[in-house]
Amino acid sequence: MPQPYSPDLRERVLVACERGDLPQVEIAYRFQVCPATVSNWRRQEREDGRRAPKPHSGGVPSRLDAAALEVLRQLVSEDNDALLREYRERLAERTGVTVCLAVICEALKRLKLRPKKPRTAKPAVW
Repeated sequence: MPQPYSPDLRERVLVACERGDLPQVEIAYRFQVCPATVSNWRRQEREDGRRAPKPHSGGVPSRLDAAALEVLRQLVSEDNDALLREYRERLAERTGVTVCLAVICEALKRLKLRPKKPRTAKPAVW
């Protein structure tokens, strides 16, 4: 995913537009941004009165609250060699919250818990 433009670049573009020396397309070319970006920045300044980007919204909140994370921590301490799907099923039984395996995996990472991986086969002995 591309990174957002810096607030400093946005400010320099808007100052160049205020000077009025160059057309908007040439300003966009000079600062290596899309002309539509310059237009959007000017519109945001005109309509909202802001010269800075909006703050980040923080993303999607987790479906597992603190209580569910604590239940998950207890599940891992009770049975450290269960599979992720088993943790998911047990968590749903105890809390009523059903989530996908990726959410369980990320929650375990966040809690810094590493369930034991079952060995699939014994190593070959020569």
